[in-house]
Amino acid sequence: MTQFTVGLGCDRGVLLETLREAVQAALADAGAHAGQVVAAASITLKQDEAALLALAAENGWPLHFYEAQQLAAVEVPHPSETVRRYTGTPSVSEAAALLAAGPDTPMTALVVEKHKLKGADGRNATVSIARKQP
Repeated sequence: MTQFTVGLGCDRGVLLETLREAVQAALADAGAHAGQVVAAASITLKQDEAALLALAAENGWPLHFYEAQQLAAVEVPHPSETVRRYTGTPSVSEAAALLAAGPDTPMTALVVEKHKLKGADGRNATVSIARKQP
């Protein structure tokens, strides 16, 4: 069974329901299910983000956090200057998914590059999914 890692980016204060909906849609796009996810990841700025912690806990996913400079060193298909302005890295979700998938994971391992959702709360969530490297 193929295993996946999920990279998560979000606005501060995003609702759990928004994040959950974004992840479910991204998994559906990948033809995958939550049971195939072996880890979730984000930026250290989000290590106290309630919705991220709750989502990882309810799915039993280990949650990894990376520093902005670690994320910035990862080549991604959709870098964003807006994301860089707020976080110090041009990518959170794509880079975090790739780092969590294993060292030197190429961007071709991304099965969902950047799934964005604006929730009913008006806040944004971004989800990327990578194939776990053997």
